[in-house]
Amino acid sequence: MKWLIENVAYIDGLHQTYVEKGYMLFNAGTIEQIGVGMAPHCDASYERINGENRLLLPGFINTHGHAAMSLLRGYADDLPLHAWLNDMIWPAEAVLTPKDIEIGTQLAMMEMIETGTTTFTDMYASMDRVAEATIEAGMRAVLGRGLIGLDDSSLDKLRETEMFIQTYDRAGDGRIRTTLAPHAPYTCPPDYLKHVVKVAERIDVPLQIHIAETAKEVTDSLAAYNLTPVESLYKSGLFEHRVIGAHCVHLTDHDIELLAQNHIHVAHNPGSNLKLGSGIAPLAKLLQHGVVVGLGTDGAASNNKLDLYEELRLVALLHKGVEQDATVIDAHTALRMATSEGAKTLFLEDGLGTLIPGAPADFQLIDISGPRYYPRHNLLSHAVYSSHGGDVTDVFVAGKALLRNRQLQTLDKEKILYEAEEAVKKFPVHQRLKV
Repeated sequence: MKWLIENVAYIDGLHQTYVEKGYMLFNAGTIEQIGVGMAPHCDASYERINGENRLLLPGFINTHGHAAMSLLRGYADDLPLHAWLNDMIWPAEAVLTPKDIEIGTQLAMMEMIETGTTTFTDMYASMDRVAEATIEAGMRAVLGRGLIGLDDSSLDKLRETEMFIQTYDRAGDGRIRTTLAPHAPYTCPPDYLKHVVKVAERIDVPLQIHIAETAKEVTDSLAAYNLTPVESLYKSGLFEHRVIGAHCVHLTDHDIELLAQNHIHVAHNPGSNLKLGSGIAPLAKLLQHGVVVGLGTDGAASNNKLDLYEELRLVALLHKGVEQDATVIDAHTALRMATSEGAKTLFLEDGLGTLIPGAPADFQLIDISGPRYYPRHNLLSHAVYSSHGGDVTDVFVAGKALLRNRQLQTLDKEKILYEAEEAVKKFPVHQRLKV
């Protein structure tokens, strides 16, 4: 289908400038033309969108998450990571069925679409159900069957992930990409990672893994191996492959050098890290060393929101305060972390996360008619510091509308909300605070 968006302001995701009035043509899932001023003449075969009082942006790319954990939103709050996982989250997850995981993924996708995200990353179980749900919803995703080596001595889960990759890599007209997904060094010890590395040598897909999320993780690693988690992963041979490291909060200078030298990409999750009390990643140092960094939410159980607009504002503000430098993460850098740098973080194709000719037609429109967008001194600044997910009106992925005029096009909202409430009734009653 051919589309024309006219009379629209836009930010292309590459440049620090914005256009106050322009147009974009896209056809068959690809951007054909984008430019300043009046649109060229288009025949009646083009569907038109009037972009007046709208800002056109690339779709956001969520570089780390656990989609089905949306079912655990608000279930366990105000706890440190390891107590949160061991005492609350893992026992609740033990009762989830594959159907529950599909429902939780749909709930997460609904929230992400409504807040401008077009591509997400997932590390979880029942990944075939996640992939099928994603294909049906029309989103783009990078999916990995989560591996915990402590309970996979038979390597059944590792074999399962190989089968998943063979079945689903580039499924959904290429919108699905796959990864190997060992959970973390503390759940996948060195002997297990040797098996993961052997699979990585056979299969040309990236890996995603949690790295140095907490100070305890680092302390335990030093006690067990006399190595930091980063040093341990480097020694295991994992860094000889393409790796997306989630969190990377507690890093030594040597760790950062290893990440940079081995071209390890980092998924930065400021909201989740703050809520769990895990700390603040050394983002400025990572960027100074040339490490590719994208923005993520983590799961809704540890963040409670999958709204990248909140992370966008947070990443720009947080590191200014940490570094006591108002220039350290500017609006342009923050926006690129949610768009074009996010695509690089996930090893996705050139052009994704931008609005340039030849790029996939993955984009969002936001309503800029409200008072938070006036005076219009700088729409780039407004997009980062003033906007929120509720401003999103339209979302397209590969040229297909997933949200039009704030109405979901591919997901049944009422059905998903009902099924989500039903799914969590099996959770331990003493954790639910309803009376």
